[in-house]
Amino acid sequence: MKSAVETLNPTRVRLTVEVPFEELKDSLDAAYKKINQQVTVKGFRKGKIPARVIDQRFGRGAVLEEAVNDALPKFYTEAVNEAELNVLGQPEVDITELKDNETLNFTAEVDIRPAIEIPDYSGIEVEVDAVEVSDEDVEKAVEELRERFASTSPVERAAEDGDVVTIDLEAKVEGEVLEDGVASGVSYTIGSGELLEGIDDAVKGLEAGGEATFTSELKGGSAAGKESEVTVKVTQVAARELPALDDDFAQLASEFDTLDEVKADSRKRLENMKQYDQATQAQERVLEKLLELVEVPVPEKLLADEIETRKHNLVNHQLGQMGLDLAKYLEIQGKTEEEFDAETKEQAEKGIKTQFVLDELVNKEKLNVSQEELTEHLMRRAQSSGMSPDQFAQAVVEGGQVPMLVGEVARGKALAVVVEAATVKDTNGEVVDLDDEEEAPAEGEQASEAAEEKTEA
Repeated sequence: MKSAVETLNPTRVRLTVEVPFEELKDSLDAAYKKINQQVTVKGFRKGKIPARVIDQRFGRGAVLEEAVNDALPKFYTEAVNEAELNVLGQPEVDITELKDNETLNFTAEVDIRPAIEIPDYSGIEVEVDAVEVSDEDVEKAVEELRERFASTSPVERAAEDGDVVTIDLEAKVEGEVLEDGVASGVSYTIGSGELLEGIDDAVKGLEAGGEATFTSELKGGSAAGKESEVTVKVTQVAARELPALDDDFAQLASEFDTLDEVKADSRKRLENMKQYDQATQAQERVLEKLLELVEVPVPEKLLADEIETRKHNLVNHQLGQMGLDLAKYLEIQGKTEEEFDAETKEQAEKGIKTQFVLDELVNKEKLNVSQEELTEHLMRRAQSSGMSPDQFAQAVVEGGQVPMLVGEVARGKALAVVVEAATVKDTNGEVVDLDDEEEAPAEGEQASEAAEEKTEA
């Protein structure tokens, strides 16, 4: 077999392959054997029909077609390996010449990973938010903890802000009660904003047994997005009582003995959260700077497929679960379809470029993934998916996605190398040492996940 490679553009090549006919022998034998098992000829036992009879009865062309279909993947793979190509997706194959007992010639056009030159990234500088926790932040955190330990008691008066009311709801659209528009015994805190727009004004001032009607746009259900006439009846009004902020509260709400200890712990937790956010911010901004330094051509078909995948996931999964279509989503977001398409393209392009660049860094820095690192990453992914580690691991193995997870971890390590080499300062001008901060989710992992399946060879 002989093969040659023609570069069509930085992300696409054409392979020209010439196969001597004798190299088709194994595939021809397999073709005759397969046809033998599929057909019957009077006078011959099944599977024992001579090749010449098959040629006479069914045509030599049918045998050649079967043999070529069997042989093409093998010869294509050999040509790819010989040329040391890093291909993406499936090739477009064209048989240019097929002469019985002489030769098989074909071409295969396929996308490839572009050659990327990683420049010196040690000069990257980024600014991140400073880790600052004010007394007001601590007070707010303690107040939120206090809210969780609030108690309620029924009162015989009109409902006010902060009260917990028990209500019955009935929603009508165009005068008809919706099948999923009736609910009883719903507990609602006035002012929480957790139900329908307009409900706070409707229930405030009502005592138990009172009812009101208001108009609101439904957020979910069969009539999501439609204007509805909602009738609300209050069956109980309860006042919320907050515990006193003292040492007794500290012992009730935490493992600490004093309120001062609770406040100190809240401050520490807030600092840890801000450090975590700071590390994530550093990764994101370093990645942005890195992508600005590198010229990354993106295969057109890969980009088109990625855009389509993102749209499909949004419309059929995320919006579908909320009972919205794309038009309603764009209306809520205040975007035109053109703006949405432009943003989706930009995000898809960034995802693909991120994966290409970080994969190249993995190779350049000779980074490997240990079993321990893979296990830790699997545990984090399982937690975010809502599955147990065992369930998630089984799904990964059965779906053949272990290489994908290994790639995510490796790209996270590659980005960490760049972040370590960069200069990170906070808004106060202080150099940030990220080594002492908790590990943030690697942006390299997140940004490239969407393009992962599309860019696997």
